[in-house]
Order: sequence, then C-alpha cells, then structure tokens
Amino acid sequence: MAYELYYWDGLQGRGEFVRLALEDAGADYVDVARGAKKDGLGTDAMMKVMKSRTEPHIPFAPPFLKDGELIVPHVANILLYLGPKLGLAPKDEGARFAAHGLQLTIADFVTEVHDTHHPLATDLYYEDQRDAARVRSKHFIEARIPKFFGYFERVLKQNPHGDTHMIGKKATYVDLSMFQLVEGLHYAFPRACAKFGEQYPRVAALHDAVLGRPNIARYVESERRIPFNESGIFRHYPELDQDAS
Repeated sequence: MAYELYYWDGLQGRGEFVRLALEDAGADYVDVARGAKKDGLGTDAMMKVMKSRTEPHIPFAPPFLKDGELIVPHVANILLYLGPKLGLAPKDEGARFAAHGLQLTIADFVTEVHDTHHPLATDLYYEDQRDAARVRSKHFIEARIPKFFGYFERVLKQNPHGDTHMIGKKATYVDLSMFQLVEGLHYAFPRACAKFGEQYPRVAALHDAVLGRPNIARYVESERRIPFNESGIFRHYPELDQDAS
C-alpha cells in the first residue's frame, strides 16, 4: 500500500521535509490533501482523520503519515519511522537516535523561521505584527542563523566519514532536511544569505550534493514540488531581509 501523507494543500511547509524523503527513495505515496475529492482525497479527507471520534491516536495537526492503520504525527517522528524503511537512516541504533536529535534541532530552527514573520501570534495576520517581525528578523539574522548553522558546520566537520553527510557515510533524511533549510533561507532572506557559501561552506556543499541526487533533482524540477510562497514557513518579505553582519 502507498504511504499517505497528510498536509495542507498549496504549501511546502513542514510537509516538505517528509516529501523529500519519500521522493528521494522513490517511495509510492499519496499527498492526500492535493488529491481530488471524488477520489476520497482532498483537505476534507485530512480533516476527517483529525476529527475522528473512533481513531484512538488522532493527530493534533498535519503533517502526519498513514501506513496502513498506523498514524505517525510530527515531522521528526515520521522521519524516525520512515528512515529505516526508505534506506535513509543509519543502521546502528545509537546513530539513529543521533540522527533523530539532529532532526529535532532542525525542527527548533524551523519554528524560529516561522516566528520571524509571526512573532506575536499565529492567528494574527503578518500585517498586524509587522513591526515586531522586523525586530525578530533582525535578531534571527544576526544571532540565530549563525548559532544554528555554526553548529551544523561543526557537525559536518566532525563526521569521520566525510563532511557532506550530517551523520555516517551515507545520505540520511537529515541531509535532505538540511537541503530544505538552505533552500528556504535563500528564498526568505536572499540578502542575508548572499555570502552563505563563504560562511558555511560545508552546509553549502551538502546542499549541492543533495541537489545532485537524481530523484531530488527530478523532484525539484517537477510540478510535484510546490513553489515557496507567502503562506508557508519560509516567506520572503523584503522589509525583513537584511545583509548579514
């Protein structure tokens, strides 16, 4: 049976981290919310699962994955589950949990990206918190990007198996997620990322190595890859972008 991925239609968002793993592995999956209602798919099908009164393990919010009767919520949790099945996780148990820790750190960073344009409340429009967003984005660019990517550079440097993989000697879902972080940052903050390759050469090399993977290259150029837009996690508001110090 095909995996079923549940995430909002029209957005890369957090669902994209799961899509990249499925696409890289050539896995059979259905992006449920993007399907037709007549086929039992679409956003209504996703909401039906979330509002179920019989399912004992209902998810709070998308993304979540269905594999048969099993429902797995949250990006890092989904990738922890899928990684071994797709050949995108270390075989050693300790290394698998180390990879999971890296993915959770990525999740922390994604939350901070979101808060650059919604620093006060998620249910307020961006226009209602623009001034606060300017302050938050300035701090994000000056302090938080260097904090996280300095760490990611160090992780790559200290990998004894080569510095284009976050962990181990083979590509994992963590590498694919790092690719998405770099793509998203360049979209949202092009001025701040103008010298990204000079500042974080190992992360930049990892990004290019992932883009060189055949299935990822085909996916990025396909219609299946939803373009970045101002409804997702990574949003480009020129007034929030500035040169990195």
